[in-house]
Amino acid sequence: MEEKALISLTINLHPHLEAVNLELQTCLQALQWTVIHLYSLHINCGGKEEIINPTKFEGDEDPGKPSVFVSSKTNWALSNTGIFLNDNRIPKDYLELSSSKLPMVDSKLYETARISPLSLTYYVYCMGNGNYSVSLHFAEIAFRNDNKFSSLGRRIFDVYVQGRLVLKDFNIVDAAGGVGIPITKRIPIGVTNHTIEIQFYWAGKGTDGIPVGGIYGPLISAISIESEFKPQKDQSALPIGAVLRIVAPVILVIVLVLGILWWRGCLGQKSTRRRDLKGLNLKTGSFTLRQIKAATNNFDASNKIGEGGFGPVYKGFLLDGTIIAVKQLSSKSKQGIHEFVNEIGMISALHHPHLVKLYGCCTEENQLLLVYEYLENNSLARAMFGPEETQLKLDWPTRQKICIGIAKGLAYLHEESRLKIVHRDIKATNVLLDKNLNPKISDFGLAKLEEEGITHISTRIAGTFGYIAPEYAMQGRLSDKADVYSFGIVALEIVSGRSNTSHQLKDGCFYLLDWTLELKEKGSLIELVDPRLDSNFNQREAMAMINIALHCTNVSPSERPAMSSVVSMLEGEVAVREELVSHPNDTRTQMSAMWNLLLQKSQKQTDGVNQTEVRLEDSVRSRAQSEHQRPKEALFSG
Repeated sequence: MEEKALISLTINLHPHLEAVNLELQTCLQALQWTVIHLYSLHINCGGKEEIINPTKFEGDEDPGKPSVFVSSKTNWALSNTGIFLNDNRIPKDYLELSSSKLPMVDSKLYETARISPLSLTYYVYCMGNGNYSVSLHFAEIAFRNDNKFSSLGRRIFDVYVQGRLVLKDFNIVDAAGGVGIPITKRIPIGVTNHTIEIQFYWAGKGTDGIPVGGIYGPLISAISIESEFKPQKDQSALPIGAVLRIVAPVILVIVLVLGILWWRGCLGQKSTRRRDLKGLNLKTGSFTLRQIKAATNNFDASNKIGEGGFGPVYKGFLLDGTIIAVKQLSSKSKQGIHEFVNEIGMISALHHPHLVKLYGCCTEENQLLLVYEYLENNSLARAMFGPEETQLKLDWPTRQKICIGIAKGLAYLHEESRLKIVHRDIKATNVLLDKNLNPKISDFGLAKLEEEGITHISTRIAGTFGYIAPEYAMQGRLSDKADVYSFGIVALEIVSGRSNTSHQLKDGCFYLLDWTLELKEKGSLIELVDPRLDSNFNQREAMAMINIALHCTNVSPSERPAMSSVVSMLEGEVAVREELVSHPNDTRTQMSAMWNLLLQKSQKQTDGVNQTEVRLEDSVRSRAQSEHQRPKEALFSG
């Protein structure tokens, strides 16, 4: 199953329209043409052409599709971006039709509407400069007023005109006083460059599955634009229709050529990045490159605090004293561009005490930079099993707090957030610690939207081996239970103080889970506890955490607990079962198969065949080779 694009990452086509407008203006200037400017426009959004007392409303009947750009025959166009979640509507049909006759005057305007899962923008050009009144006509026709479940839906979105927020958290039903009741919002604007831009944007509020899935996002019934001044007659002008007939083929060729070049990756990376990122309708802060260079002392090596698959991370100081962490995309990273966009979209839509906070980004001068809150104690991996000088003395209550915090962060992603997210790369390196050693999950570059009740099957496996669930590594089956598995491995690391890829495990075991299962069979799980704790730990809590981790790493995804249940067990609200559903040997068989597959994939990557987005460290690669060569009977030894 192909991955659906996350709605918050959909790229608007505004930059492409700007490019077309520039070409049009340049062409007209070169030919010394004067276009006849228009001073009014009326659009029946989502419906056919209508004559209403005696105004002609132009039709807007294109059904649309994800990331569509539609140009009218006159002087307007629209850009509709996004994919509906849990969508039960006719595929690619982004029009809403009223199921009943509406009683109001001019009902034909309100019996149809255009909708969008994320961003709907109308562009109007060739307008005379001056003051205008923009009238936006709304009527909620997707919900019902029957005092049943279907009446509980709430559609909330924002409206921007000329780039200015004019309606925030707009709810048609509340504003109109009910379902099927028209309401008109009039916005005065000034036009200085002959263009008008009207955008309707879903900021993730309201319901998204009432009365059925896919009912949310902006809805607009009609648009009216009228000048508030007496138009002057243009002299020596070509009719707008003639101009458009002449230049439209040129514009079409330009758009098609640019589209083909972009699709094949032939356009310059710098301009491509800038265009794509400029079109992201994301509500996140923006930093200038000058600000970030000043904060990091021009990315001085002494300010470098880490390195990841994305690129280096620098510590910085803003002028107001705020300490920041700056992630810089490696210039050699191709996958990083996707991760950069994905991370902005994901983390900007999520807010939780145990998720790292994004301040903003910078995309100037071919730089891709993410600016985060600075967390004083770096990563959990560094604190527990980094170089000796970076390790922190983590007592048992602190380890318990860290484990619970990670679990709460994942429970939010899987169950509590409006958008259900699978992180796909949970590991100690991606858990950061603040000054009070509170954990925060970071690095959402590989995160993926999860649709309720659907297990994704993908040929592109993402994550870090050693933490990837067997069913995902071997079969590409992805669900939130893959994160549960990864959490189980991290929990074992927290208890033991050992890395999952450590070469210092006992009893000839090749990975931490293998050793834990060995101890489980011997009835000596307590030996797993980090010896650095001595006897200063709560044995009951430690045993509970180990058994919870074993349940989380169950071979069968369906037998793994939900993260909310994990939180309850860790906090002692729910008893922890000590017996395992699957036999340790079953788990070892699965692990052996996964390591063998790992070796095959790593060899393909070495040969230039990259079917995965898996991060493979040298230590893990050598471990896979060792596991591949290990006698099969050793896998079942007691």
